Amino acid sequence: MRVENLRNIAIIAHVDHGKTTLVDKLLRATDAFRANQQVEERVLDSNDQERERGITILAKNCSIEYKGVKINIIDTPGHADFGGEVERVLKMADGALLLVDAFEGPMPQTRFVLSHAIACGLQIMIVINKIDRPGAEPERAYNDCLDLMADLGATDEQLEFAMEHVVYASAVNGYARLDPLADGDDMYPLLDMIVREMPAPEVDENAPLAMQCVTIDHSSYVGRIGIGRVYSGTIHDGDQILVVKNDGSSSTATVKQLYTFDYLGRTECDEVGAGDIAAVVGIDHTDIGDVYTDPENPVHLDPIEIDPPTLSVVFEASTSPLVGRDGDIVGARQLKERLAQEAENNVTMKIEELEDKSGVEVSGRGILHLSVLMETMRREGYEFQVGRPRVLFHTDEHGNKLEPIEQAVVECPDEYAGKVIEVFGNAGGTMTSMNAGSTVTHIEFRIPTRGIMGLKNRILNVSHGEGVFYHTFLEYGPYAGELGGRNNGAMISMTTEKAVAYALGTLQERGQLFVEPGTECYEGMLVGERNKPGDMVVNIARTKNLGNQRSSTADIAVQLTPPRTFTLEEALEYITDDELVEVTPKNIRLRKRILNATDRKKAAVRAGQVKNK
Repeated sequence: MRVENLRNIAIIAHVDHGKTTLVDKLLRATDAFRANQQVEERVLDSNDQERERGITILAKNCSIEYKGVKINIIDTPGHADFGGEVERVLKMADGALLLVDAFEGPMPQTRFVLSHAIACGLQIMIVINKIDRPGAEPERAYNDCLDLMADLGATDEQLEFAMEHVVYASAVNGYARLDPLADGDDMYPLLDMIVREMPAPEVDENAPLAMQCVTIDHSSYVGRIGIGRVYSGTIHDGDQILVVKNDGSSSTATVKQLYTFDYLGRTECDEVGAGDIAAVVGIDHTDIGDVYTDPENPVHLDPIEIDPPTLSVVFEASTSPLVGRDGDIVGARQLKERLAQEAENNVTMKIEELEDKSGVEVSGRGILHLSVLMETMRREGYEFQVGRPRVLFHTDEHGNKLEPIEQAVVECPDEYAGKVIEVFGNAGGTMTSMNAGSTVTHIEFRIPTRGIMGLKNRILNVSHGEGVFYHTFLEYGPYAGELGGRNNGAMISMTTEKAVAYALGTLQERGQLFVEPGTECYEGMLVGERNKPGDMVVNIARTKNLGNQRSSTADIAVQLTPPRTFTLEEALEYITDDELVEVTPKNIRLRKRILNATDRKKAAVRAGQVKNK
């Protein structure tokens, strides 16, 4: 039977195409907020980093009610780094809104999220957003969406549904229309189409209970909370249920509390029926893929597969001479405890302590995925250091080495296309397609994940800041051999002192500086990049020797170029194997793993890198 008063829909899109803003307007259109309630923009992006970065990191659930129908909305991340979230939460939906920018059309991550929605068999309704944007071409974007669906293997039924169900919207201005040229200043055409056309859940309410946990929440009061869809039967507060793990093992548990989603919050309830989404408290150590079912008549559901991590980083307690200046939490034990807590809450990451107990290896889906955790921890007061991200290799059944391959897309002005292709060639990339427009060239590449690191800055440099660069995990492919790393050497401080303007003035002629006058530096810290290969140890505290013929006030002021600053992602991509990123609540510093210059030389000799003269 169909539950006609219920709809479960996911909103999928490329980064920054307006998913979370659209949900905002749907909430407002259905009176989710009081008339006098102060509500921030993009209310679902509740995480500080989500607001600052302007992206969705965690999948969110909310619900609205319209014309007597409860609509469960799942807002998904668009970044491929958070693909683990997308893959799972789509299992809770019966249909999806594919949101596409009317100016940009489908983009790389549109392909990524759409391929998962098609594979899940969802009915897809196309929403062409930002139709008020200058240069918008809604019809072209709509046709490109249909072409992309066909390329990704959509069924005839999915294609026909998408062809017949398209809405044109400006989420930021709060309107949706069935014709881009029609009038209208509200979201009701979209809501009407969802209620009228999106499939209602097809369920059997009288069958044994079957619910699958697809995402985990965590509370310091009640522990893990399993969230998922009830596929059949009804789950009640106080029920004795059977919990079946992905590996087939099982145990019994009691439902201690039961919640359903109600607008932006959760409401405690006595039962949740088939087709609805529930949050269950009381299942100790519950995990992604767990099936909650009737102990007497257990139901089998397919396990949930999560794509494996592609990159890992080792977290270590900071050994910087400046440790403890910025943060309150600096110990190795506290760092391990915090990462163990993350392992409890974040199933998309693999977190393991190293055999020699020197640090904790954290594996994730990309640099952004890993840096979000680092940024969260530094805001909590932690100081730590991390090494260069390491690609996780696999082997096939024949023993051949495989590595993660990415699909990369660059859009740049025509005159810079040749330089962009050259940059990718040097990083191990191969061009798969090129489409030259009237002013912008669209180029696609296959490139090893190793080659992606540090590529964004090089593309911005050769395209004079006008190139747009996206990449998404494609597959594991044959090992591409050695790739060239950073060509330029580093300027390394020889002492632990504050940087002086006079010294920096002479050093900036040799390369690009990372520090400014007054910056606290220490021996072994990277203070700049040379114009040529090979590291150089420098004195950042050198002052001008004054004779009795001239006074310091007569000296000419030093003109310094502003230093280069790094975000966490940029710092992780920049460093080499013998360097570390020191992360504190106030600073991101680059340093050598071995701080003393003499010790570095001895280590290089032992490693056979230089000849011992």
